[in-house]
Amino acid sequence: MGCTQVKSGPGGAVDPTAPAPRSTPEGAPRRQGAREPAARTYARALPIVPVRARGLTIEGADGRRYLDCLSGAGTLALGHNHPVVLEAIRKVLDSGAPLNALDLATPVKDAFLDELFRTLPPGLTERARVRFCGPAGSEAVETAWALARAATGRSGLLTFTGAGRGGTAGVLDDPSATTHDARVARLPYPQDYRCPFGVGGEHGADLAARWTESLLDDPGSGVPLPAGMLVEPVQGEGGVIPAPDSWLRRMRQLTADRSVPLIADEIQTGVGRTGAFWAVEHSGVTPDVMVLSNAIGGSLPLAVVVYRDDLVTREPGTAADAFPGNQLAMAAGTATLAHVRENALADRAATLGARLLSQLRQLASDFACVGDVRGRGLMIGVELVDPDREGEPGFTGSPGAADGGVAASAVPGSGRRPLPTAPELAAAVQRECLRRGLIVGLGGRHASVVQLLPPLTITDEQAAAVLDRLAEAVRAAARCRGGGTPATP
Repeated sequence: MGCTQVKSGPGGAVDPTAPAPRSTPEGAPRRQGAREPAARTYARALPIVPVRARGLTIEGADGRRYLDCLSGAGTLALGHNHPVVLEAIRKVLDSGAPLNALDLATPVKDAFLDELFRTLPPGLTERARVRFCGPAGSEAVETAWALARAATGRSGLLTFTGAGRGGTAGVLDDPSATTHDARVARLPYPQDYRCPFGVGGEHGADLAARWTESLLDDPGSGVPLPAGMLVEPVQGEGGVIPAPDSWLRRMRQLTADRSVPLIADEIQTGVGRTGAFWAVEHSGVTPDVMVLSNAIGGSLPLAVVVYRDDLVTREPGTAADAFPGNQLAMAAGTATLAHVRENALADRAATLGARLLSQLRQLASDFACVGDVRGRGLMIGVELVDPDREGEPGFTGSPGAADGGVAASAVPGSGRRPLPTAPELAAAVQRECLRRGLIVGLGGRHASVVQLLPPLTITDEQAAAVLDRLAEAVRAAARCRGGGTPATP
């Protein structure tokens, strides 16, 4: 199959000046490209028009079928239109219940909370309170930060480099903010392949923890004691980077010793995605606050902040939100949470994810342009690099994972430096996947990481098909690039 380029307008957007049929689904991308901003991330990279979907499969308006390993950025724990989700939604629709009840008590909300409390980490369940907010994960982060500020009387927030939502705090988006106003400090997030200290493994994680401790305790650090620390147990948009369990336990201890609430961002990692119902459970950490969204709505918009009952001494005076009680989302979420729990889908994600990681490592052996393969459960990243450019300085230690091989590094020895990222190659792999009927996401530094987030219901046969199509796409993209030659004969 030859190399092709996807034609697009400026910045990769669909050319709005090109004629398009007004009445056909195929013309929808062109029409919407003329009406919506160029910031549409997924529509620019995936020029398809879904018209039907079930499980892992999406059918486009052109009749083509795709295996969807993006899963609505992780919102579809059970895949598209799962029967238990559809049945739960139909029951609400047929009952005549209000679809929007603001924050009033309803039987649907009561059932959702009952099921949610069945799944929470044991250390949090007995003392948990729940706050509904606007339906987006970013709004849940803002709500959690407001709760932490009210509880501590402090205003700052600690987050980490590569964080997917640490930058949603409003002050970071304000270019006029002064140094005094910029209350969000970013700390080094431990990782093996691109360790900020150039060592990786347990040593790198230890240095990251020491840096955090120094920043908290040094009066000259320029960072006052914060209202909270926001951490992803596995960074999603940052490039699918699992936090070492020992490091996360140290973050728990550091924050507890200083009365700093630990806020776990489980927006993408929750509901079985990483091989535990909540990703913090891998390390045995009990956070003070959990930020939940994506999969908890069973594919519909829903966000929840769970926090310890003694955290808030007074409720922050925020305006009431118009969408905290979406009845359909809570019904779909209840069905999803129950199905994942009753069918042990988190355990299934752990087993299948470990097998997929092991098989994907072969890509790194076969192709020099695959720099790293990592992940946890069914949250997997494949980082594309440029083997023809001089490696970046700094990686001199062993790339082995800090806790039992959680991060499956594709670099087999010590002393090898990470290669420069290859965002164009990653985009080419995504296009080649699409040509072969496979939908994948991109993320990480410079959008150089191919992300796999299949539904937890993916079968062994479907997983094998995903691997085959991804390998073919990497091979095709590397051949077209001209420099990504196989790493071994």
